[in-house]
Amino acid sequence: MSDLTRVGFVGLGDIGKPMALRLVERQEELGLEVVVFDLAPQPVEELVAAGAKAATSVAGLTSCDVVSIQVNTDGQVRSVVGDLLAALGEGEHPAIAIHSTVAPETPAELEVDASAHGASLVDAPVSGGAMGAAAGTLAIMVGGTDEAFDRVRPVMAAMATKVVHAGPIGAGTRFKLARNLMHYTAYAAATEAQRLAEAAGLDIVALGDVVRHTDAITGGPGAIMHRDSTEPLEPGSFWYKAFEHLRQLSGKDLTQAIALAEEVGVDVPLARLALERLAPGLGYRD
Repeated sequence: MSDLTRVGFVGLGDIGKPMALRLVERQEELGLEVVVFDLAPQPVEELVAAGAKAATSVAGLTSCDVVSIQVNTDGQVRSVVGDLLAALGEGEHPAIAIHSTVAPETPAELEVDASAHGASLVDAPVSGGAMGAAAGTLAIMVGGTDEAFDRVRPVMAAMATKVVHAGPIGAGTRFKLARNLMHYTAYAAATEAQRLAEAAGLDIVALGDVVRHTDAITGGPGAIMHRDSTEPLEPGSFWYKAFEHLRQLSGKDLTQAIALAEEVGVDVPLARLALERLAPGLGYRD
């Protein structure tokens, strides 16, 4: 019997393909055998050329130890998991890792189905995009039991530099949704800043370059995310003092940015909302 860990991978799109390629590139080092499936033939051919094996259907992955799923929609995830579970034979008990971002209730529902077939299931969405997938520097947020997490962790670690056991089933998905809420809200704020800068006669390409440069230094929005609670701050506490400069500076700068926006005729609703809510969001009650 082979000592190799057999890993199936379903969904070879913009993120799934480089994730699978990372596994293939590390097969010999980590003792893996990677088997891939996708409805599109070209990415499958690319993975086979790189050293993977190809399955002709999802049912061809039932003998795998771990099956990673990175397809587009909640419905596709449910379909792949259903097809895989329906094809399991005696003694086949894979650990299924759902990398797609799905509805909050989907992982727990699918875990019930998986358990009924003797399989384990985790939700393991990723953050870092196609670039992180290609470099093997993704963050993977895993929801599931300790046992299920232990089963998938070595495979996840082959594709990521940060693997977090977020909690029980569904916690990985909730982690990803919270992370992306910040991600896309920040994008919306960036478009607001671009409109303000453009109306003020500035080079918005240069502005973007400055933003990326300084975010790489300061950590961007994540720089304030060190507290273990969102409870109100107690006056005199460490974080009350630590955020005091930020509270004062943000109030001054947002007020001035809004004044500039009024001068040049640009609507900046997110800036106004930030002026109203940032200090209370940090935990200040006064």
